Amino acid sequence: MASVVSDKRGTYVDLEGHTVRKYDFLQLSKIPRLEFDDPNVESIIANEEPVLLVNSNIISSALKWDLDYLKKNLGAGSFSVYSSKTCKFMYYDEKRAKQWPYFIPPTQRIHMKFEEFCSRVRNLKASDSRVYLQQMLDDSVGKNIVKDFLEFKWQWLTEMQRKMNWGSLTSNLLLIGLPGNITPVHYDEQQNFFGQLTGFKRVILFHPDQFKCLYPFPLYHPCDRQSQRFPKLKELKGYEVIVGPGDVLYIPMYWWHHVESTMNSGITTSVNFWFKAGPTPSQITHPLTAQQKVAVMRNIERMLGEALGDPHEVGPLLNCMVNGRYTENNDENDYGADVLS
Repeated sequence: MASVVSDKRGTYVDLEGHTVRKYDFLQLSKIPRLEFDDPNVESIIANEEPVLLVNSNIISSALKWDLDYLKKNLGAGSFSVYSSKTCKFMYYDEKRAKQWPYFIPPTQRIHMKFEEFCSRVRNLKASDSRVYLQQMLDDSVGKNIVKDFLEFKWQWLTEMQRKMNWGSLTSNLLLIGLPGNITPVHYDEQQNFFGQLTGFKRVILFHPDQFKCLYPFPLYHPCDRQSQRFPKLKELKGYEVIVGPGDVLYIPMYWWHHVESTMNSGITTSVNFWFKAGPTPSQITHPLTAQQKVAVMRNIERMLGEALGDPHEVGPLLNCMVNGRYTENNDENDYGADVLS
């Protein structure tokens, strides 16, 4: 990284020619960048490690999806657009939010025609709320978009799905955002091929074994799978990569990731491919992987919530189990042990 620039929104640095936010203390390594037909790609994906695929033509038919093309071809329907008073767009579950009376949604979801979205983006003022379009692609879009979509390299995608023994493709999400938009640190429960169409994004990833440093919200919270704070920031070790037009980034299930549009790339357009996890192996191999442990934790939290009848009781019960557990390390402070025995 080279020069550092600051303004009222934050501090920025140059990363490979791209202006990105400066994050002190983070220990970041580079994600490998490989040709999509490199023989090492399959083994990396099989090990559930991130890799950036370049020169793949997987999404080349959609590289023309800028605002003008989409305005002309996306269709006359309404699209999901999130509005935020800041640059951050944290996901939350709207249904769960109704069960948390003091929860304040970090964003507001609104529906608008694409023409209106384009107008908001192109005429945005510094005092305006920022917007981020996040729309599932389906058969309601225009015929040219459908044609471009069908020309994706589906043979490679389905072959990779088969080789990795993943479940079905669940959705394709179209994302259109402003420079500097941020999707804060979170993880997904699906395998993801993240394709960049226009502009550039910086993606920072953390292995599931960094779970203890990222403090996720409880499973029943509206912001489940999102990180809530970073008191152990100095202990975090992660990876980063710049994703540009035509690149496809594999984001493994349960890997934490932070995504930001670079400040100097203009409007960014992305599309992802979400696949369900494969079936649970008939024979479990020990020790469990970090990904498997995350799945176990989620299942335990879910079952306890159902058993207790109130998800708010899960945390106190788990704390009681851990903090009340006898260990040899407690001996020197356990002055009343003999009295009660």
